[in-house]
Amino acid sequence: MKVTTDACLFGGWVADEVKREKLRVKNVLDVGTGTGLLSLMFAQKNSLATIDAIEIDEDAYQQAKQNVAGSSFVDNVNVIHGDIKTFSFSKKYDLIFSNPPFYEREIASEDQKKNTAHHHSGLVLEELLPILKANLADEGEFGLLLPFKRHKEVKKILVTQNLFVSKIVFVRQSTTHDYFRVMIMGKLRAEGGSETTIDEISIWNGQQQYTKEFRQLLKDYYLGLTSQPPLQ
Repeated sequence: MKVTTDACLFGGWVADEVKREKLRVKNVLDVGTGTGLLSLMFAQKNSLATIDAIEIDEDAYQQAKQNVAGSSFVDNVNVIHGDIKTFSFSKKYDLIFSNPPFYEREIASEDQKKNTAHHHSGLVLEELLPILKANLADEGEFGLLLPFKRHKEVKKILVTQNLFVSKIVFVRQSTTHDYFRVMIMGKLRAEGGSETTIDEISIWNGQQQYTKEFRQLLKDYYLGLTSQPPLQ
């Protein structure tokens, strides 16, 4: 499976949010882990957390297991082969994050694996969010990476589930591009006087160099980040 720059950014951002806000995170759930990238990034920054990474696709599950087994975080990450819609978890989670299907209502690819990863008619956002809510601890938080064009729709669904959005970051490919992704952090309920924080980030600048903000979030994961050209 292809590893995308925006997924890496999301992984770095979620891990950084937990560290910076000093959130008490012990049990973590990664929904649709794919290669296991986000779980491994989180484990690198939060070594005391135990992460359950669930994946429905057999090949992706096997790849995630191999990636975890070959890492330094084999004791932190438990890769599960299963369907989130039917899987019964034995605990609630302090943090749930997901990079869910992007293209639910667009033309499907002839490649069935790509359909599962991108369209996945078996799990749409209207189903994912209630599952997320049901498995979140009372004081838990969630993180989502979504296409920018769906952020208004997603906010409406979150409201129907009584899920509060605490932070939104709009993502540009570069400082000259329009937004193409949105990263969301939220929780089960708003605390007294809570407001949603809104920010933005660009992956690279007009000179085709990684931005300072991008380098700050990914420097611990990308070898030689400052000398690398932007990923396309």
